[in-house]
Amino acid sequence: MKWSTRTQYILFLTTLHGVLIFLVYKVLFQDKVLFIASEVFLLVSIVFSIRIYQNFMRPNEFVKSGIEAIKDKDFTIKFVPTGKGEVDTLIEVYNLMIDQLREERTKLNEQHYFLEKLIAASPISIIILDFDDRIASLNAKAQILFKVPSENLFGKTLEETGLALLAELGTLADGDSRIVKTNGVETYKVQRSHFMDQGFRRSFLMIEELTAELLESEKKAYGKVIRMMAHEVNNTLGATDSILQTTRNFLDTDEYAELNEALRIASERNQRLTRFMRNFADVVRLPSPTREPIDFGQLVQDVALFMQSFAEGKGISLSFTPIESEVPLRADAGQMEQVLVNVIKNAIEACDAGQRVELMLAPHQLAVRDNGKPISTEQSIQLFNPFYSSKPDGQGIGLTLSREILVNHGFAFSLKTGEDGWTEFVVEF
Repeated sequence: MKWSTRTQYILFLTTLHGVLIFLVYKVLFQDKVLFIASEVFLLVSIVFSIRIYQNFMRPNEFVKSGIEAIKDKDFTIKFVPTGKGEVDTLIEVYNLMIDQLREERTKLNEQHYFLEKLIAASPISIIILDFDDRIASLNAKAQILFKVPSENLFGKTLEETGLALLAELGTLADGDSRIVKTNGVETYKVQRSHFMDQGFRRSFLMIEELTAELLESEKKAYGKVIRMMAHEVNNTLGATDSILQTTRNFLDTDEYAELNEALRIASERNQRLTRFMRNFADVVRLPSPTREPIDFGQLVQDVALFMQSFAEGKGISLSFTPIESEVPLRADAGQMEQVLVNVIKNAIEACDAGQRVELMLAPHQLAVRDNGKPISTEQSIQLFNPFYSSKPDGQGIGLTLSREILVNHGFAFSLKTGEDGWTEFVVEF
């Protein structure tokens, strides 16, 4: 059994004064004067022992009170000097320590508050993981990006969230960055890093959306090239076709029939090339949408009826599932009609005879789906790149034009093949 210093001191004084009392008692029967003097000495000794004990215990009381205050994280308590040297030295050290702790805590709180505000107001999506790489928190921008209540993501790993973007980042190591493209359109720059929390590493993700900037830079780049090409080609083809037509008029005899036919073919080729360049130029010259109230459901039904004969000619079943109520929408009817024609035409061309194309309309969404040729992972990344086409004779203009129209309207869209084998083009408005 280990006794404290306080207990040992009390036992020592009790034993010492017990012995003194016994000795004084022995003196009582021998010398009265010495007995009285011994009693006075014993009384003074007891008083001094008690004073020394109190002085001995006072620093302990200060230390104990200070420890309790520190445990309670109360850094406002300070002690007043007592006038006793040893105790005042201890009080001075304690007060200095409390001042420093209070300053450090205030500084840390201010930094923590500033960091929370900075993360919350950041235009970049930030996801903070816990020690087990599970989502612990995410800022407002990330909640807007994923369109999922934050409570549904807390405590899950990136792969468990069910979000395509986060699932691709599960293998990203601390310090790495990556450009990720989802649904062929939305592009993000993702960087993973870490910080120290209670001596352990915690990771976080910064996700910056680059879609708008990339689309704008792409449009400027290919727009400049197309304008230059259209100018040179149209000028050349116009003059060339004029010469060909004039030459055909001079050679309009049986003697030059074969040469005249060759010139006719060359002229038609010039005209097709002119139309080809006009299609490219249409993407660059696409005007801003003129938004007007329209019944989008009626527009989809009209386009489906218009494309019905094209589908039947290929042996494809084209069906439209309307909804009972109107679907009011502020949009450019002409441009949205062009999008619908392009998307339905692509779906039909992806099918073989006997397969189906279905149009499914909801109050805030349109899905054009087909069970034709699926889109590979490599193709899905390239689909909405300017003038990319998976068809041998395709120009890639339809999807590029559709992308520009939907982006200008501010409508979200995606094109992918699901696990069930159906390919869906979804527009959300």
